[in-house]
Amino acid sequence: MEQLIVGFQNVMTPSTLFWVTVGVTLGYVLGALPGLGKATGIAVAIPMTFYLAPVAAIALLIGIAKGSAAGSAVSAILLNTPGEPSSAPTALDGYPLARQGKAQKALKMGLFASVIGDFLSTIVLIALAAPLAHYALLIGPVELCSILLFSLTFIGGLAGRSMLKGLIAAAFGVLFATVGIETETFIPRLTVGLLELDDGISLVPMAIGMLAVAEMILQAGNAQKIDREATAITDGASPDDRRVTPAEWRRCLPVIGRGTLIGCIVGILPGLGASVGSFLSYGATQRASKTPEAFGTGMIEGVAAAESADNAVVPSSFVPLFALGIPGSVIAAILIAALTLHGMTPGPMMFVEQPQLVADLYAAMLCASVILLIVGYAGQRIFAQVIRVPVRLIIPVVLFLCCIGAYMETNSLFSIYVMLAFALLGFFARKLEFSFVTFLIGFVIGPNLELTFRQSLQILDHDLMRLPGHPIALVFGALTVATVLWINHSNMRAAASKAGSSASRTDRTANTEHTQI
Repeated sequence: MEQLIVGFQNVMTPSTLFWVTVGVTLGYVLGALPGLGKATGIAVAIPMTFYLAPVAAIALLIGIAKGSAAGSAVSAILLNTPGEPSSAPTALDGYPLARQGKAQKALKMGLFASVIGDFLSTIVLIALAAPLAHYALLIGPVELCSILLFSLTFIGGLAGRSMLKGLIAAAFGVLFATVGIETETFIPRLTVGLLELDDGISLVPMAIGMLAVAEMILQAGNAQKIDREATAITDGASPDDRRVTPAEWRRCLPVIGRGTLIGCIVGILPGLGASVGSFLSYGATQRASKTPEAFGTGMIEGVAAAESADNAVVPSSFVPLFALGIPGSVIAAILIAALTLHGMTPGPMMFVEQPQLVADLYAAMLCASVILLIVGYAGQRIFAQVIRVPVRLIIPVVLFLCCIGAYMETNSLFSIYVMLAFALLGFFARKLEFSFVTFLIGFVIGPNLELTFRQSLQILDHDLMRLPGHPIALVFGALTVATVLWINHSNMRAAASKAGSSASRTDRTANTEHTQI
């Protein structure tokens, strides 16, 4: 505690606070622009930190991560174009709210949920990073493989109307993740003779294509209709359309608490990522609701659930990074380079050799949460003006930014070709009601799933009878089977209920016609 107090004294200086504010603001802008997310922002900003003090440099990068996670909700709510894949659940209810004239309400709830989730998750990081170092060692390859398989199955079942289509999309995501040089034999797989694919398919152009470009293609076909709706919904008639009411706060606070808890757990477990956290939170909130059928039509609880979990993942993903030196997310992996550059070696010894520097980073992260609230709230009205711009002007700008984001990932035109190819795939996935988000999650965790599966086979010596020696893996394996049965049963019951309602309505219509006759 004393070191944390000293850390606040070190951070609360004009220069350090300035760089934290720059990071948060830059991240918020990058998050709001489709395609330019936190991973790209941090990677590009690392050279900017060469001449900064270690605390200011890392705080700048963490500020970008925090600001981007919150800012990605802006485009999801206003344009139905998530700035990052993890904000896709936010668009499910945020965009309908904007179409109902409640864009300000959705943006404010998204910001408040983001800040609360981020702040509480930072507290969890401070409290658990060192103590969890010992227990995290229990998660070996066998356990991690079962956790990844469970998360993929759970998301595949929840992300779409059909569990089968969700699992098929997830399987194809894992399949595309195998493109490139095979890790053991160094033989190219599924590269179709292209040298550019030897390193695999890059996530950023793939995500940009499936999420942003595909959405722009769909919106281009409805440009006139969208423009008419946008003109009508710019400002709500009632003051309650522009603020979060006390009744909505009472409904959303438990949702934010649950979303933060889910985000923290997902962040601590390496390999899952923010997309898993936001969809788990959204699905849990929908199933816990008394009116689950209303989700997707403008439920503010959906925005709160997705954003709280999405932003809680970022700080909690630093727990395995700080405790064991193992990155729990893409951001944590990029930060390893920055920490090493400034003389810090992530891992248990960091708490012994540089405890004050760790406390300074904690203080900077807490300050970044407060600055995020100020920057986000002050810029709400500015970002909300996006919906006043005609779609015919927005689409070219978004496509241009998408091309920039895809190109910056590899500095190659091939990334733009990848983006366009997956834009077509995303377009047809939407038309055929396949879960493109489940596809992306399968792609993200695919390499870890393959690696841990190979390691598990070696550890178990290809003998399933050795699994009882890994109780955590058995628990998650049982949860995977239970999840498939539970979701399948829920879907069958919902289908039967829907069929019964349709039959009942048909009977009532027939009786009415008979009475009239």
